[in-house]
Amino acid sequence: MSSLARCAFALLAAVLGTALAQPIPPAIATALARADVPPSAVSLLVLPLDGGPARLSHRARAPMNPASVMKLVTTFAALDQLGPDFTWKTRFYADGTLDNGVLDGNLVIRGGGDPKWVIERISADFQALRAQGVREVRGDMVLDSSIFEVPAHDTSAFDDEPLRPYNSGPSGLLVNFKSLLLHFTPDPASHTATVVSEPPLQGLTVQASVPLTSADCAGWRDALRADFSDPDRISFAGRYSARCGDQIWPVAYVDPASFASRVLAAAFAASGGVLDGHVRQGPTPANARLILQAQSLPLSDIISDVNKFSNNVMAQQVFLTLSAQQLGHGSFAASRAVLARWWRQTFGAAGPAAPVLDNGSGLSRDGRISALALAQLLRVAAQQPTAEVFEHSLSLAGVSGTVARMRERGDAPDALGNAWLKTGTLRNVAAMAGYATGLSGRRYVLVGLINHSDASAARAALDALVEWTVRDR
Repeated sequence: MSSLARCAFALLAAVLGTALAQPIPPAIATALARADVPPSAVSLLVLPLDGGPARLSHRARAPMNPASVMKLVTTFAALDQLGPDFTWKTRFYADGTLDNGVLDGNLVIRGGGDPKWVIERISADFQALRAQGVREVRGDMVLDSSIFEVPAHDTSAFDDEPLRPYNSGPSGLLVNFKSLLLHFTPDPASHTATVVSEPPLQGLTVQASVPLTSADCAGWRDALRADFSDPDRISFAGRYSARCGDQIWPVAYVDPASFASRVLAAAFAASGGVLDGHVRQGPTPANARLILQAQSLPLSDIISDVNKFSNNVMAQQVFLTLSAQQLGHGSFAASRAVLARWWRQTFGAAGPAAPVLDNGSGLSRDGRISALALAQLLRVAAQQPTAEVFEHSLSLAGVSGTVARMRERGDAPDALGNAWLKTGTLRNVAAMAGYATGLSGRRYVLVGLINHSDASAARAALDALVEWTVRDR
């Protein structure tokens, strides 16, 4: 039995050795009651990181939907299998002859699944390409995203919110999360707010300004009455409140299939490049010559973005990479199989059942995992050489990421700065898991999962769980 499997067995014994009927601490129970959430809709588990019996175990083995807390599975599996220094490669090929700055043929860009190929890095890569001698392409720009085999993605299918960036789908050549940022800046002198879109898209016109109003800032996006229906134009029929100050509105582009082509065409032109042909999808020819290889940020940085900001499409890119690294191409089905094998090899037959994953991000109605399985993963992750990288990819209570607002809520003062956490939210789901340091100095793993129609009203119970865990003396 491996050391990790022995840890899993010890964890299971610790939980099974806990009294079957363990009362929920009063502060947590009160918060649940206020939200009309019964104990039967909740799983709770608090374990000392250094071993020993559970401080709290309530329905710890029940399969629950964890929402984005499932990202802990994806990111630890990637960290364990790929290593913190792993990088994705985006490769640029010349399909033709390159002479005196002119490529007489096609420029091929082959994606490697980079989760964060954003406009700043795209622009830098095109400048590097120019330094390699490519100034004019007398052919097409060919985009090859074949490393991932993903089905057609309907951005409205999950919750009928196709313009929300969290619904963007993955791609072997993912560009800027398939999303743009609209920057609004009030200019009282002209009685307007300027509008700037980032990144630039070829063929897209964005209304340059909107009239100002002195109305309250609440609901400012609705007040703009934006029209995103035309892939070639974004317009506004409403007004922008001067009381809002500067604001940014992230929007998933209405025509995701053309997003990469439009962004890359505009970015290549902005770098000084001249493209005589078109931007199109296609494979990399066997005889194409590699002229530039661009590296992504390391996996350690990527998982920090995934966990702190709960970036769904980045999580899906990481998940697909699990199978792409083993098979040469990635798919959701293949990555689920890779993860299932890794779970068995890592945790052994003695541990809790493997999670049921859909796409690796937790953006799913079908995902299931127990509090025990999550605690097992967190405890094992804490024993690895990459423990600090993984822990610090989570959000620090009251300071960063999705739990920064714990300070504003004010209901968990001792937890602030003493817990690294991942949160999850879906309709009927509220979840939290991570590490906490008690006032005694002892370290804990904690998991709280709520599946109920009033789950959103019960988030105070999860804050109370963290606070109770920290107050251990």
